[in-house]
Amino acid sequence: MAEFNYGGQAVIEGVMMRGSQRMAVAVRNPEGEIVVHTEPLNAALYNGWIAKIPLLRGLILLWDALGLGLKTLMWSADIAVGEETKSTAFQGVLGWLTGLIGFGLGIGLFMVLPGLIVGLLPLSLPPLLDNLLEGIVRLAIMIGYLWAVGQLSDIKRVFAYHGAEHKTINAYEAQAPLTVEAIQRYSTAHARCGTSFLLTVAVISILVFSPLGKLSLLWRLLSRILAIPLIAGISYEWIRFAARHGEQWWMRWMIAPNLALQRLTTREPQDEMVAVAARALETVLEGEKAALKSEA
Repeated sequence: MAEFNYGGQAVIEGVMMRGSQRMAVAVRNPEGEIVVHTEPLNAALYNGWIAKIPLLRGLILLWDALGLGLKTLMWSADIAVGEETKSTAFQGVLGWLTGLIGFGLGIGLFMVLPGLIVGLLPLSLPPLLDNLLEGIVRLAIMIGYLWAVGQLSDIKRVFAYHGAEHKTINAYEAQAPLTVEAIQRYSTAHARCGTSFLLTVAVISILVFSPLGKLSLLWRLLSRILAIPLIAGISYEWIRFAARHGEQWWMRWMIAPNLALQRLTTREPQDEMVAVAARALETVLEGEKAALKSEA
């Protein structure tokens, strides 16, 4: 089986794929052509000593992935509406500011709001049940949000490209040829999906917050923010572990809810979408192969 070095995300009318050394984003423009941008990844983050430290590597790599994802989204939006490719699309204060605002809103919606809702309830529950209830509220908000945005026509197309990304990675890891016909035979679910990460965060948060006991409302909300690095780090390690043991029956049982949740964020892709995802992954593979030859 292929090494678990590859992943990516859907963008506007395209897919970004990331390996251990390079990334590539492929987008179909209004003329129907596939436009590709590729560049090397930060070697210190993805292949340096940081990548070998559990918990810390998850936090840093997730932050870098957030920035990379934002930049590729901005670039894909330009290409999808027919604008010329600009080297500055992968730079700029405005893009980072937009990302920080979105990140802050995500923290408020998925971490702080559930704590506020449960903290204001006139209930006196043991810590474990209190945090279990908060976890259920957090999960309900996540599912409701994903379902709601999934009803938008533009987002449905993004979710279809998300399905194309998963199918392509599944085909590659099964060592199948990266042709549209072969890729379409594979599932739109994948263990290393960001949607799975959200569900994992909801579960891990219960385990992290329960030992803290009953807190005042202020400390409850502050703890939800301060614990984000720890929860993100643990969640990353679990997703990584689950992907490496996904063939075991007990692991398939444990990650079944994660895969089921992905039905909210993936759609069956059209052949043209799969072709874009395949181009992105092929570009990454070719770039990494060329880099290895130059190092030899």
